Amino acid sequence: MTLPLRPVSAVGALADALRRRVLSGEIAPGTPLPEQEIAAAYGVARPTVREALATLVHEGLLRRERNRSAYVPEVTLDDLDDLMYVRRPLEDLMAQAVAGRRVPAAEAALARMDALPVGAAWAESVSEHMALHQALIEAVGSPRLERLYGALAAETRLGLVRLREVYTDRDVLVHEHRELLDTIADGPVEAARAAVAAHLSHAWGGDAPS
Repeated sequence: MTLPLRPVSAVGALADALRRRVLSGEIAPGTPLPEQEIAAAYGVARPTVREALATLVHEGLLRRERNRSAYVPEVTLDDLDDLMYVRRPLEDLMAQAVAGRRVPAAEAALARMDALPVGAAWAESVSEHMALHQALIEAVGSPRLERLYGALAAETRLGLVRLREVYTDRDVLVHEHRELLDTIADGPVEAARAAVAAHLSHAWGGDAPS
């Protein structure tokens, strides 16, 4: 039985548009997002804007404080260091559990990233990048690990905005993640753990976050 497709709501469409702009770096950290200006720019009602902004606040991509418009929070280098301090042991648990096998969902995310058209918004690469790492975590089969990792997702996405100026050639990003997935799949465990550690250290340690 085929179920009818539900049209995308105005709230969902606006949230998607703003999310792409945040993740592509078009909306810089600290930039206020007044409801009235967004409503006028997109031709929607203010309640629609309010709900869309609330969605992104819930995701952690925006922050809202009393008597202030929603805005993109700044993720500092100290924030990134602390983020990786927490993320590294979670990724290490993943490497130990997944070493020696392929993860189809991660492979699919990499294929989608590779297939993005030239000139695609950086937000599209961020989306597939997040999907790849999330798939590796989910392959472990631990709901608690997934919850812990999920709590870092918003800051990770915001950190990835910095990558858009580093990976001007998306093929490099694809190649690095192809090597990572191949090493994890080939094993053994220690090789997978070392590859994950090196991937994260290279990423957030100075050259580029991953």
